[in-house]
Amino acid sequence: MGAQLRVYKRRIKSVTATKKITRAMEMIAASRIIKAQRKVTASEPYAKELTHAVTAVAQGSDTKHPLLTEAEQPKRAAVLLITSDRGLAGGYNSNAIKAAEGLNARLAAEGKEIESYIVGSKGVAYYSFRDRAVKESFTGFTDNPSYADAKAVAAPLIEAVQRETAEGGVDELHIVYTEFVSMMTQTAVDARMLPLSFAGGAESAGEGEGTAKGATAIMPLYDFEPSAEDVLDALLPRYVESRVYNALLQAAASKHAATRRAMKSATDNAEDLIKSLTRLANAARQADITQEISEIVGGASALADANAGSDR
Repeated sequence: MGAQLRVYKRRIKSVTATKKITRAMEMIAASRIIKAQRKVTASEPYAKELTHAVTAVAQGSDTKHPLLTEAEQPKRAAVLLITSDRGLAGGYNSNAIKAAEGLNARLAAEGKEIESYIVGSKGVAYYSFRDRAVKESFTGFTDNPSYADAKAVAAPLIEAVQRETAEGGVDELHIVYTEFVSMMTQTAVDARMLPLSFAGGAESAGEGEGTAKGATAIMPLYDFEPSAEDVLDALLPRYVESRVYNALLQAAASKHAATRRAMKSATDNAEDLIKSLTRLANAARQADITQEISEIVGGASALADANAGSDR
């Protein structure tokens, strides 16, 4: 029984050390969530006003810009998948990858060729393990993305959209990321960034599927200098960058929230395991004490019987 007690003590010590690590990771993730939320909030006004400007130019002119015009028969689509560089975040990465797989299946069913762009080591590893082609990959900044990172990610996407399809360009640009809803809820979503489509009615800051809603149904035509197309050429790359940046920030906040939740669950499980092992250790200790008492009593009884026999 002594050996069993030592095993329980070693396990309790090991689980206690693990609990300290998970508790520390939970606290670190909690502190990072607040910073990530602030960045998301700070990025939204710029993205909203930028979309307003793009909408005004697009609906206030009669130009047919390739980044706004639906292809009659779209043949190729670019899909940007945002995952994280690290794990220990529950189902965060798997949910984003699952959403991307669903989007890819829909696009393939429509007869479109897919070019994959991946952010995060987890997504890169998933595609690499399955020998899937990846056009561009980006790693090393998912926990704390900057606007410079967003520009680096957006650059090949913008270039692909601006090229003709016959020259390796794409007709559509989609993005898959995890939207931060609350501390407890993060949702993997897919959205079409380009080409923009306009629904009569209101305008939102490029929400959802690349639809700018909320602009008035009838808008006047404007005179642009040098031209509306040149204005769109300047605005739309900024639009893509802002959308990518916002998605990276949303994904970062979601990842930290998922890590916090996963580490809290791990800490709680460690506490439960420590309590269970402590009960087992106490039972083993009690069994040791009982056995020792039984051996002492048995030895004393045997000695007494031996002494009684010698007296006779």
